[in-house]
Amino acid sequence: MVVQGRRGRGAAAVAVAVACGAVLAAGALATGCSSDGTAVDGLPSAGSAVEDVRRTADALLRAGGARIRSTMETVSGGTRVAIRGTGGYDFRAARGQLELVLPDPAGERGGSRPPVTEILAPGVLYMKNRGAGVPADKWVRVDAASLADGNLVTGGATDPLTAAELLRGAGQVRYRGAQRLDGVAVRHYSGTTDIGAAAGAASARTKPALTAAEKGFTTRRVPFDAYLDEAGRLRKVRQSYHFANGSPKGASVTSTTQLDDFGRDTAVELPARDDIYAGKIAATGP
Repeated sequence: MVVQGRRGRGAAAVAVAVACGAVLAAGALATGCSSDGTAVDGLPSAGSAVEDVRRTADALLRAGGARIRSTMETVSGGTRVAIRGTGGYDFRAARGQLELVLPDPAGERGGSRPPVTEILAPGVLYMKNRGAGVPADKWVRVDAASLADGNLVTGGATDPLTAAELLRGAGQVRYRGAQRLDGVAVRHYSGTTDIGAAAGAASARTKPALTAAEKGFTTRRVPFDAYLDEAGRLRKVRQSYHFANGSPKGASVTSTTQLDDFGRDTAVELPARDDIYAGKIAATGP
């Protein structure tokens, strides 16, 4: 399969141009308070902030499955494009499935486009309702290691396990305090992680993607905000990236992943070989 993309109009979809052909963090919350301003008591000590953050992938592997909600925002040339997704992920199998709501051609969320179904697996991204001439009953398969960003942002949603493994490269971390997130007591950390260091410490399942991503961004350092529950599991992670995008100012992408309902059954079946589209895919403009 050949995937062709073009840059047109910057903001059209830096986050999704390679894989989806243009169809596809903010400030910290108040330290020591919930989202409604209520103080949170009884949380354990933050301990070593760096080690707490680096161990989040291990905690998710112990958790098994989880529900996933994602938001990816691209800002370029003064235009903002947002893609939102929901689904589930099996951390032990490193597989997940999401339904992504895409902006319509005018930039409004939803529009007339059907959701894109994505299946995430080690080193591979599958997409259905891909558009651009792909039959409705076929999947598009993309090797994550072939993408300049390792599919951290290309597919319109960051693989949750890859997002957690990226935190293994955290070197500068600040504990922001205890608060509540969706009614759950969490500890808030912020800092930066190094993509190269994360690739060196990552598991065999995510190492190729992070190795590819190290070469695809304008900087190896990725700012993040991470919210961990009492079991050390990520409840929310926000990571920010920057692309050259063929212009001096480039484009920024912020990927936010929220996780809950840990332990749920999230078995994901990969598409059969006969269901994968083998033709040429040409990107179209926004």
